[in-house]
Amino acid sequence: MTGLRRDLLWTAALLVLLAVVPTALRATFGRASVSYLAILINALSLGVLALSWDILARTGQLSLAHAAFYGAGAYTTAILARAADLPLAVGIPLGGIVAACLALALGSVTLRLRGIYFAIATLAFTEVLKAVVQELPTRLAGGAAGINVEPLFRPTFLAGQMERWEIAFLRNQGYFYVYASVLLLSIVVSALVQRSRLRYAFTALRTNEAVAAVMGVRPARAKLLAFVLSSGLVGVLGAVEAHRVSSVSPDGTFAISTTVLALVTPIFGGLYTTLGPILGAGVLSAIEETLRRTFADGYLIGYGVVLVVSILFMPRGLVGFADRLSRLRRRPAGNGSPLPVVASPKNTRSSDPSSSGTSPSGTSSTDPSSTDPSSSGPRSSGPSSSEASSSGTTTPPDEER
Repeated sequence: MTGLRRDLLWTAALLVLLAVVPTALRATFGRASVSYLAILINALSLGVLALSWDILARTGQLSLAHAAFYGAGAYTTAILARAADLPLAVGIPLGGIVAACLALALGSVTLRLRGIYFAIATLAFTEVLKAVVQELPTRLAGGAAGINVEPLFRPTFLAGQMERWEIAFLRNQGYFYVYASVLLLSIVVSALVQRSRLRYAFTALRTNEAVAAVMGVRPARAKLLAFVLSSGLVGVLGAVEAHRVSSVSPDGTFAISTTVLALVTPIFGGLYTTLGPILGAGVLSAIEETLRRTFADGYLIGYGVVLVVSILFMPRGLVGFADRLSRLRRRPAGNGSPLPVVASPKNTRSSDPSSSGTSPSGTSSTDPSSTDPSSSGPRSSGPSSSEASSSGTTTPPDEER
């Protein structure tokens, strides 16, 4: 549990840091803090999207249904707020529960598939769910045009006490804390998975499912659990996003770009880790915003080039690249002299007096247990050892001549 405690301590430290970020931005940048908070909100959203997808990827399954569960959470909270007039605090967790239930039903059927077949099945499910939402009654789901969603925060402008930009800041500040809470929840879930037996089960499934089953892992149950956890988190994210955007529509909510971002970000940051997807989300958000401000029209081309080059030269992502750099720094630097030559075992035996059976004085130091007790005198080069031992005596060389 030491590793889990350490992860929870880091999560608590991150919570404290995120709590003071809006105030620090407002005091430092003033009006510009509204834009910086919006960028951080996008980074937090991308971090939840990537980390939730990575939880399922640890089992070796490539899911392309993230947009489906994202849209399911968004439409759940939108329909409930419109039809049942439920409180917003209830609609958001219900969005995650509905997404998890859909994953449970889908995974029970499709998780027997592997590789590209499972990916195609999940992609088809996204399109099917999108078509079903479009065919729902217009008064319920709005059809192809979608429906409006009530925002979570509506700050009141106080004339003479605040400026206009402070309204936008307060709104972004509220959403920042909500997104930070969802990200912290995702980190806790990922840390619990990493520090439990599930980590070894998921790794075994990713390496060889047949061997994992022999070792006692239940593949269907483990993959289904990962699928449900992943989908529940992204469903909560979709519900929060629906309130922030203030509308949902089939084309925008079930967009394939959501799945692409969920797939690319953990690959860029580092797969099968908690830090990798979060680090990748932060760096990619900063790169995207920089390119957007530098190249207003063609920034997506530069964004794609950055991703391709990074994946080619950093196959293990940012986490793997940082790990490689730390190993190079820990490696002792050479002074340019050649490495010492290590003698082979044969040369070592011939140069070591004790190993060759010769004492330092030049006499033979054979083991008494290896000679015949009845033999005496120096060993003869004429008769063999077997002959000498059979006769019990050794003939001197003079007598032979």
